[in-house]
Amino acid sequence: MIVMKLNQRFFQMSGQWNAVHVPEKPNGFGCLIIGDTNHFVDESNSLWLQHIGRNKIMEEILQCGYTLFYSNLNGAHWGSRQSVFQAKQLYHIILKQEILNNKIHILAEGMGALTAMQLMEDMDENIRSVALINPCIDLKAQMLQEKDRKFFYKKVKHEISDAYGLSIKDMEMFEGLPEIKKYKKNKLPVKIWQTTTNFTFDPKLHCRKYEEFRRKQNAPISVTYHLVEKRYTYGPSICQFFKKHEHDL
Repeated sequence: MIVMKLNQRFFQMSGQWNAVHVPEKPNGFGCLIIGDTNHFVDESNSLWLQHIGRNKIMEEILQCGYTLFYSNLNGAHWGSRQSVFQAKQLYHIILKQEILNNKIHILAEGMGALTAMQLMEDMDENIRSVALINPCIDLKAQMLQEKDRKFFYKKVKHEISDAYGLSIKDMEMFEGLPEIKKYKKNKLPVKIWQTTTNFTFDPKLHCRKYEEFRRKQNAPISVTYHLVEKRYTYGPSICQFFKKHEHDL
């Protein structure tokens, strides 16, 4: 089933709704958006359309000519292998439907970074650059930190056990959660936009730890810190970052 609107369409794949937004003047490059824990896509709407700040970022990227696409990915997926598989499926379908360069950009927010990191490992030859907003990069470290916040820990445990198809007991023993030391091949260009306050995922656990990891791998990344009031002004900066990595087709 496909729902059409001007310059955008919604369609189902493997039981999940997906959206594609085509700019008025396409530049030939695509960008996969991977949302945070509150991200959703249904038959005619999505968080990135509904939320004023995210919609502003999306409109600015569309104005730069990028074709944007994203999936519901079963909601709170927490970087499960299923979310990675679904994102790959979406990539292949969009590349068949749209006239785009086969090397895409990725824009991931919060929890979406967990899936983005694994895509960088699995399909690095098809990814041009990765932009991250307030990312969660190390789920194992996040879980250890959350143990001190009993109510939130219980909620996240259930979400992760559902996403990974594990019982609560098995999830606590599970060694397959995404963590920074597993990102062996990640040498692609990455830039992080991180707010200095009001963040869900502590930059010391994620942003700074990953920055140090990449520095040791001789593949440094770029990080910019912003006041929380500026968190939806990233659109032009994201486009500039993407353009820097489009010289080699």
